[in-house]
Amino acid sequence: MKSIAIGLIVLGTISVYVAIVNRNNKHSSVKQKILKAFYPAIMKLGQTKSMILVNNSKTEPIIDFYSLSFQQIDGTPFDMQQLKGKKVLIVNTASECGFTGQYEALEKLYQQNLNRLVIIGFPANDFKAQEKGSNEEIQRFCKKNYGVSFVLAEKGIVVKKGNQQQIFQWLSQQEKNGWCNQQPTWNFCKYLINENGTLTHFFSSSVDPFGKEITTALQ
Repeated sequence: MKSIAIGLIVLGTISVYVAIVNRNNKHSSVKQKILKAFYPAIMKLGQTKSMILVNNSKTEPIIDFYSLSFQQIDGTPFDMQQLKGKKVLIVNTASECGFTGQYEALEKLYQQNLNRLVIIGFPANDFKAQEKGSNEEIQRFCKKNYGVSFVLAEKGIVVKKGNQQQIFQWLSQQEKNGWCNQQPTWNFCKYLINENGTLTHFFSSSVDPFGKEITTALQ
């Protein structure tokens, strides 16, 4: 009986904590609310598994980054030419992942670097079916829960299999970007492209978008 009572107290405490964290959040599922509440712990645990790849040799791409194309989440084509002269951070995203809380940090990073950084999120359902929603549902979730104002692409495939999005073919094939063969290992992997269209960094999921690794790379 004592163990049951302790269990109920712990469960009640967790429920209160989740409710407090999500007190202004009216548009998420129970799973999404729990993940948001425990996001700081997930990031802390993931730090030991972080992976960063750097283009130390400054190898230029074989295929021009600005010649690529993709559709925005509302179905309209994105003009790649507007990216010239700015750094670009490309992230594969999902709405029901332990790292979904990174949307908040990505938006903060974007707002603090509006004149020199473009962030593009690519929703994908490639990892444990953690992005089941439609484009409309994804867009609404990101806006209402995290105030996302940076570019979101149409939902698609980001890993190396049939119909992989063109952008991610370029990001994960050395014969296209010049040096990197790393595909996303999980949701919220990040690729940084410099002002001249050269891929400079790959950051794994557990690297904080607003952490020193990425903010230093942006300098």
